[in-house]
Amino acid sequence: MAAPVDLELKKAFTELQAKVIDTQQKVKLADIQIEQLNRTKKHAHLTDTEIMTLVDETNMYEGVGRMFILQSKEVIHNQLLEKQKIAEEKIKELERQEWREMRSINHQFFVATP
Repeated sequence: MAAPVDLELKKAFTELQAKVIDTQQKVKLADIQIEQLNRTKKHAHLTDTEIMTLVDETNMYEGVGRMFILQSKEVIHNQLLEKQKIAEEKIKELERQEWREMRSINHQFFVATP
């Protein structure tokens, strides 16, 4: 009688352990993506700060692939603000996803244990 219970417990524990490892990998990947997005956001902010010190009529070159396009300061400023906003939205989404993953694994762990 004890052997089938032990096998069931072992199987359940193995499944739970696999889910924990999978969740840890997902969380680690999300952390790396959040760090990268924070760097992108900070770079855009610093660039925008420097650009704002220039005269309003200043034209600038925007790098597009292997070429440069002449743009006004306002266009570059708006693009940098948009880049910061998109990065912030992605960061929030990744943090929510990370939180859901951790919550689901905690829920599974506490439900699985007697």
